[in-house]
Amino acid sequence: MNALEFFQRSAGTWRSQRTTHHLAFRRAEKGGSEIIVNPLDANDPKVIEICQMHEIEPTTAIGGAYVKWDGTMAWDKEDDENHSGETVFALVPDDETGRKGKLLRERGYAEIMPVIGRYEIDNEEALVLITEYPSMSSYERFWFPTPNVRMRASTVKRFGGFSTATFCTEELINAEDVAEVNVDNQPSANQSPKQPAIASVFGW
Repeated sequence: MNALEFFQRSAGTWRSQRTTHHLAFRRAEKGGSEIIVNPLDANDPKVIEICQMHEIEPTTAIGGAYVKWDGTMAWDKEDDENHSGETVFALVPDDETGRKGKLLRERGYAEIMPVIGRYEIDNEEALVLITEYPSMSSYERFWFPTPNVRMRASTVKRFGGFSTATFCTEELINAEDVAEVNVDNQPSANQSPKQPAIASVFGW
């Protein structure tokens, strides 16, 4: 399985339950979200646009995805937190296997800015994403214990020492919703996105 096939398996609507451990404070926070994942072909205008934004030849991309999410966290204050948003990303493999390469993001996990990360399918067919930012780094690992259940473990380390660790379990609740997403209404890669507190590639 390559990375594009992994994302194609993620197509549909997912209900996510997660626990985030704020290590510096020795406290844990629970939350949930609903996520819609719509895979994109290599010739999709949004994939081409993101490649051009990162000054990478669009013909080297094998595809990508549009992701939309809406979530809540236990520590939210009424009307003060926004955990809804959408983003687009593209895959640029290192070779013909497509099992590792560059992940071009419209926004990152830990900082809301365009970023290029690295992806790899490991020996257990899990997807690993590693992203370096000016002030922090993130590590994410995704896997499917069953076709309708997806899991993710991630860590975010700030250079000052503060870090978080998150574990998510997601259930596929509708595999057909992806067809209802209007590609024409997806955000432009050059358009400034909303500023959600949750900014993972899959939106939780």
